[in-house]
Amino acid sequence: MSNNLPVFPPATSLERVLDHNEAIEEAVAHSAAELCLIHAVLKQEVPDEVQTGEVALALQKADALESKIQTSAEGLARVNDVLRQEIGERILLERELTATQAALADAKSLLPDAD
Repeated sequence: MSNNLPVFPPATSLERVLDHNEAIEEAVAHSAAELCLIHAVLKQEVPDEVQTGEVALALQKADALESKIQTSAEGLARVNDVLRQEIGERILLERELTATQAALADAKSLLPDAD
């Protein structure tokens, strides 16, 4: 199975990466919901006496896959929360830097010229 996700260059902003992750998170959640529905229908519609051999194995694998997808969706949500926090911290730091630079420029303007 090939990985069709784009690879971002190191210079890409965190906001763009977060947007991409949120789109993936939504797709994973949607796929998990679809799989859960299909799995529930199959378990309900396939008689117990037929749920043997390959059918039973397929249902077991669907159970395991549901669990993996749910775990992945939860992990991606946690990563996105951390990215949101990091973005917020960087925004605050950039504002502080801008204010400090402005204060420094003001202080320099009060100094007599050394020429």
